[in-house]
Amino acid sequence: MRGADDEPGNQGNDLPEARTGTRDGYERLWTPHRMAYVKGEGKPTGPGADDGCPFCRAPGLAEEEGLVVARGKSAYVVLNLYPYNSGHLLVCPYRHVSEYTSLDENETAEVAELTQTGIRTLTEAYRPQGFNVGMNLGTVAGAGIAAHLHQHIVPRWGGDTNFMPVIGQTKVLPEMLEQTRSRLAELWTRE
Repeated sequence: MRGADDEPGNQGNDLPEARTGTRDGYERLWTPHRMAYVKGEGKPTGPGADDGCPFCRAPGLAEEEGLVVARGKSAYVVLNLYPYNSGHLLVCPYRHVSEYTSLDENETAEVAELTQTGIRTLTEAYRPQGFNVGMNLGTVAGAGIAAHLHQHIVPRWGGDTNFMPVIGQTKVLPEMLEQTRSRLAELWTRE
């Protein structure tokens, strides 16, 4: 006699039916670490690091702990904790400011310079076929952390938008953030 676990598509789905209902044959890729992002934990609600701003806090940490790739005089580069693709960088001014038009001349120039260096470094490290570069200014524009502006540098490859993120709502990343940070920081120093 065949049991429910013997049905096609149920391999590895060993939770009792009494707890879960009818099995549907789908596999699950659990990502509980993303719940902090979903709940908005760690998002600043006020003027700076004292209010939990991760972009104010990161430069005060060791590079490895803060995922900081490079530091400038008025801006720095950090890995995105929830990357769209491997190597997803954020260029942030040290100063807690939400509007691009609030950057001074030096901050604007350094954000641009770090963005160019980031693109060159990512090109050497990963050979992407293209990039998405830009800022989401304001929550309504898609900024996850609107209180502290940051420029995204997202390396792109043909086929990186496939069934996993589109249908499975899952990103598959080939290396851990710590490995990415180390690799990019090493190449950055050669720039």
